[in-house]
Amino acid sequence: MKILLAVDGSKYSLDAVDCLIAHADWYRERPECELLYVHTPVPAVRGINMVVSKKQIARFHQEDADAALAGAKKRLERAGLSYKARLLVGDAAAQIVRHAKAERCDMIVIGTHGRNAAANLLLGSVATKVLSLADTPVLLVR
Repeated sequence: MKILLAVDGSKYSLDAVDCLIAHADWYRERPECELLYVHTPVPAVRGINMVVSKKQIARFHQEDADAALAGAKKRLERAGLSYKARLLVGDAAAQIVRHAKAERCDMIVIGTHGRNAAANLLLGSVATKVLSLADTPVLLVR
């Protein structure tokens, strides 16, 4: 079974990792994990390329992803679950659903709250958007 595990480094996303680990024995075979972090793109500002290079932006995204994925990687490794860690940039919900489809994942596992609680109140949570967009079964972990 292939499971997309979307994390952002928050307590809720680590709870989703713990839930997957706790129930890994429910599956016939050990699940294979697509560990995914989606970074919001840097806003397009006229002339930004004169101040910040694409390489600097990519490094910023990677450093942020490394920090957000560290706890999940440590937990999965401790549990003996294999994973492929990925960084995507874009709208989180759309990227999660698109990646699950492209990688033929059997399930998406995601925490109900992320790092940006204020944005969730205004825009609706990423988890809610994933539920509305996904054809793949979604497990929300609270």
